[in-house]
This record gives sequence, structure tokens and C-alpha cells, in this order.
Amino acid sequence: MKQPDAPAGPAAATRELIRFDQVTKRFGDHTVLDRLGFSVDAGKHVTLIGPSGSGKTTILRLLMTLAKPDEGTITVAGRQLFPAGEKQIREIRKDIGMVFQQFNLFPNMKVLRNITEAPVTVLGLSKDEAEERARELLDLVGLGDHVDKYPGQLSGGQQQRVAIARALAMRPQVLLLDEVTSALDPELVAGVLDVLRDIARSTDITMLCVTHEMNFARDISDEVLMFDSGRVIESGSPDKIFNDPEHARTREFLSAVL
Repeated sequence: MKQPDAPAGPAAATRELIRFDQVTKRFGDHTVLDRLGFSVDAGKHVTLIGPSGSGKTTILRLLMTLAKPDEGTITVAGRQLFPAGEKQIREIRKDIGMVFQQFNLFPNMKVLRNITEAPVTVLGLSKDEAEERARELLDLVGLGDHVDKYPGQLSGGQQQRVAIARALAMRPQVLLLDEVTSALDPELVAGVLDVLRDIARSTDITMLCVTHEMNFARDISDEVLMFDSGRVIESGSPDKIFNDPEHARTREFLSAVL
């Protein structure tokens, strides 16, 4: 990941997929993001760390168009997400999937339909094609034999794995992960993180992850960004950030969570 104003390197091997340029977001008198600028290359796995309230989840919500910035621009795959018209926003949103802290499954729909509903209604896939894709993804997350169950019949870890499969069913370019294990009992966390590790290793999907699971961040990340007070104060490889951070605030934060 590189800051927008940084000079371009010699022939980049990957293309820029996401760019935040001078993005500010306020809630009342509180500035959550303060002229934030960063970019993410296609296929990279980037983890956002930092204290609660530092603006990490707000970044994901802006990319999901669940909130709008007060200032600045956000670009995805060369297309402007903000500011933009509703038609363009809807088109870009098709390329972005998100897995939330809470699973947000439809309780009245069986697992299979939870995954096929959006590909059929949003992407226009046939029912057969959507179901074939859903079954493949359920096998991927280890739930191939749960297609006919309702969410209420599943454990929290199983529901989160269904939510991951549902996000992937849209074949997004970008997968956003927002503290996906925070609502799980401790014994269920490892299974969900293992699924995400497999996805990170076996696909070229771009991942932007907010987590307090530092070992997970070490394992999957190409780049780690340390946030504080709505800005990136330090960025680098997992080895650099976790073993040799430069910023005192980064060292203070890591000493509290590691």
C-alpha cells in the first residue's frame, strides 16, 4: 500500500484498485477520518489495525456505501465511488463484498437461498447457476452438508462461514472483513480464521480487513496499516509493523494487544 502523494515506483507489477484521496468523515462534531489518503493494489491483502474509534470500520462502511464522506474522493478500479451518481455507485458496489461482525443472514431463508438470493436478484444469474456456485462455496467453507438448514440451526461460527460464502458468491473484486470473529465464542474463532486463510492463499481477491486478531493479520497480510485519530500513522509489511514499528503510538498499541 502506498500513500497517494508518494512517487510512483519503477513499473508497478500490480494495478491500483482502491484509492482514498483526502477523505474526511464527520459524525456531528467528531471527525472520524481526517483527510485520509491511501491506496490498495489489486490482489493484495491489507489489514487495518489500531484502537477502537480510530476510523477503521468507517473505511469499510464508506466502501460499502453505507456512509458517505464529507470531503474527498474514493475510487475503485478507476471508477469514482464518491462523489458519483447512484447508477455508478450501484455498479461499483457489485464488485465489493463485505462480511460483518454480526452475520446478517436472513433467518427465514435456508442456507442455500441465503447465498443464492443476491446473485439471482442483483447479478441476474439463473437459479441453477447460482445454486451450483453456492454449493461449491459451501464446500469451500466446510458446510456442504448444511444447505437445507436455517441460520438458527447453526452455531455462530457456522453462520459466519455462511456469511463468507454469501459474500464470495457475488464474485467481488474486493472482500471487506469487519472484525468477523468478534461476535464468536473463543472456541469458534480458529475455524473461521482458517477459512479466511485458505481464501487468502487460494484466490486473487483483494482483501481489506479490520481485526484485533494480530496473529491472523501477520499470516494473511501483504501490508498492515496502523490507524490513530482517523489517519494512517504507519504502514509496512507485517514483519516491519509487528517486529520493528517506527511510531511510538504503534509500539504502545501493539504492547497492549500482543
